[in-house]
Amino acid sequence: MEVDFGGQGEIVFEREGCAGLVRLTRPAALNALTHEMIRALRRALIVWEADPDVACVIVEGEGRAFCAGGDVVAAYKAGRNGTPPYEFFADEYRLNAHIGRYSKPYVAFLDGITMGGGAGISVHGSHRVVTENTLFAMPEVGIGFFPDVGGSAFLPHLSGRFGTYLGLTGSRIRWGDCLGSGIATHAVAAGEIGRIRARLIDTGDVEAAFVDTARPDFETELHTRDLIAECFGEPTLEGCIAALSKKAKAGSEVALKILAVLESRSPMSLHVTFRQIAEGRGLAMDDCMRMEYRIVNRMLRGHDFYEGVRAVLIDKGSTPNWKPARLEDVTSGDVDAYFAPLGEGELTLP
Repeated sequence: MEVDFGGQGEIVFEREGCAGLVRLTRPAALNALTHEMIRALRRALIVWEADPDVACVIVEGEGRAFCAGGDVVAAYKAGRNGTPPYEFFADEYRLNAHIGRYSKPYVAFLDGITMGGGAGISVHGSHRVVTENTLFAMPEVGIGFFPDVGGSAFLPHLSGRFGTYLGLTGSRIRWGDCLGSGIATHAVAAGEIGRIRARLIDTGDVEAAFVDTARPDFETELHTRDLIAECFGEPTLEGCIAALSKKAKAGSEVALKILAVLESRSPMSLHVTFRQIAEGRGLAMDDCMRMEYRIVNRMLRGHDFYEGVRAVLIDKGSTPNWKPARLEDVTSGDVDAYFAPLGEGELTLP
């Protein structure tokens, strides 16, 4: 039975058997999240959490993406028009935090492209299920932004400093890396999703539904993972780059490629992201979201986010003019400003 929680047809809700079903229905936009979709999903979660007949929630995307992120271009246009979308991010972060504390099994099938906001509505849930079609990334530093939507809550805890690497480079990974690093809790063949969904609807028993799952190996080779663990384990961003440079000078092509990626990213975003991940390691989910809301307020008033979206998404492929242009030109005071309290403007949770 379809239930109307809003969402203007871009996100569809159904109650069937023991489950609450969510389907993102913007396949042409790779299911990018709009403000109404975010609000509608939170309404559904609140109602279903209180409904004793709902044993679990299942979230899926239509088409070749689970969810490719938030509607970044809409945020860009709003900011350029003088009305930065603070409420969009506030509601998105409240949703992420709600998923993180959800009291019922929350099953997200990451069957396809999953980036940015798509991670926010999946990785904080109890069951993150990847398939051979999964393509996962937190690519925000490439557009002068930072890995938000709870990136500070999950990236620090991935094995082998893999989260620091993903956050700083925006690298794309597949199902084996997702499972091995801890982003995913389960891996299944895409053809098995229908059977698992049916069992969840019929019984609500998530443990029984996932007894027979796949075990894909890491796609990232062991020597690369070892290099990542060593170089991205340094206590400062400068230390990470120095460690990579040392490896590159010794002949490591992997280190050389990673350095080339970092050199193309927003220097300010790299500094903010490194600190965000470092601080997030010791914070609870709600505190991570409050920290990220402070950061996003400053990002939406700054330069690099708008320049990055213009270059990468609007003009498609031009080189961004980052300010500051070099990592060494970013001061500790510049970074501190992104993390300073907002006073009365702090994010309220729950």
